[in-house]
Amino acid sequence: MLEAHDLPTIIQGGMGIGVSDWRLARSVSIQGGLGVVSGTAIDTVLVRRLQLGDEGGHVRRALAAFPDQRAAERLLKRYYVEGGIPPDAPFQPLPLPKQRMNRARLQVFVLANFVEVFLAKEGHDGPIGINYLEKIQLPTLPSLYGALLAGVDVILMGAGIPASIPGIIAGLLAGERVELKLQVEGHRTPEGFTTTFAHEDAFDEDLLAARRDGARSRRPLFLPIISSHILAKTLTKKANGKVDGFVVESHVAGGHNAPPRKSRTSDGGGWGALDAPDLDVLRGLELPFWLAGGRASAAAYQEARRLGAHGIQVGTAFAFCEESGIPLDVKRRTIASCRRGTLHVVTDFEASPTGYPFKLVLDDDEPRALQDLRDRTRVCDLGYLRQNYVDEHGRLGYRCPGEPKDTYVAKGGALEATHNKLCLCNGLLATVGLGQRRDHVPELPIYTAGEGIESILEFLGPGRDSYTAGDVLKHLRAERAPGS
Repeated sequence: MLEAHDLPTIIQGGMGIGVSDWRLARSVSIQGGLGVVSGTAIDTVLVRRLQLGDEGGHVRRALAAFPDQRAAERLLKRYYVEGGIPPDAPFQPLPLPKQRMNRARLQVFVLANFVEVFLAKEGHDGPIGINYLEKIQLPTLPSLYGALLAGVDVILMGAGIPASIPGIIAGLLAGERVELKLQVEGHRTPEGFTTTFAHEDAFDEDLLAARRDGARSRRPLFLPIISSHILAKTLTKKANGKVDGFVVESHVAGGHNAPPRKSRTSDGGGWGALDAPDLDVLRGLELPFWLAGGRASAAAYQEARRLGAHGIQVGTAFAFCEESGIPLDVKRRTIASCRRGTLHVVTDFEASPTGYPFKLVLDDDEPRALQDLRDRTRVCDLGYLRQNYVDEHGRLGYRCPGEPKDTYVAKGGALEATHNKLCLCNGLLATVGLGQRRDHVPELPIYTAGEGIESILEFLGPGRDSYTAGDVLKHLRAERAPGS
């Protein structure tokens, strides 16, 4: 049985959407790190890969290993396009997630998570993790089931307080119906709203049953991603099952950040001493923890170890390596901009529909990029970041501050909540080359990274304009100096 103290000291961050794909995670794991795939919007990633023709046949190879071949064949029949759709043709969309989903929609979530984990684990015995956002709740249960079917080793979850996830994992492995309480804006009644899942909701038989006593169905480790020692203590006491360790992420990390405990300042800051985790408390919990955010150097790795951490989690350095899901031309442009010194990372407190601060990568050579994103014609056709609310009839509804303003207000949302909101769902899919095409116009990509993005230059050898995941790992372990 895998134990948390046996995990690698270097975790590759689970960056969505599709940045931490199976190729990156597999490469990291083979070379001795913990490779992590992103589970965010992985259902849309799957069906768009199929519509692009499944280059290399990797998705189809993974689907051929899925225990219910009827479900796999139905998915292929609906979404696979031999040779791929034309370059300007729109992708066929999926129905938006909701509290109660039909069998076909649940199957897509299960299959997508199975495929990504299966491909990441293929051909080696290193551990593979999958990363989810607690904030995105509607896909969580079928997504976990799919990852468990593929034998995922570690489940990581941030952007919230995932106290119910350990019990849900145990319930799925036991073949039980599991339940997740939904966060609903303004709803305070005791019964609340929930989403539930059992194998019979999506499949005719329990697909984990035959593996229940086997190695592939063992319980995966659970590592919440937190920013505070207070949350670590809360989870160790109140989670409904075992918490195996923590990833402790600072506000300099890319993507979403935990908001500062004090109100933000006019210059976009606001984090201070109150936001720094108390490492004495973390060490006292006697669970392994990994420090994340601004840790992509050999010195930071050694410092983390000296402070009692099991290791570090690194995101941005892996995001721009050769194996990640970001297109190669984007990586090369990013490296060139770092060399020119024109890139900078800002914390935007308004961009994300979640209300969390979000890191944006901006280039001085493209001064209108952010405004172009804000000027986008608002379309909400993916729905992952929609917020649950109760309508005037007491029914559960869904709204997003990034959707058309009139639509949001008609659902009872406040107009001021829509100010400067970006569509992260569509923009981040565009970042990995899977953006929707609307009237032959592609979605604009949204780029995120941690502060100090220019440090990716340290992984380049002389005369090179790209680097590999192996280069990052060797640099962090101080096995050699880049270019030596």
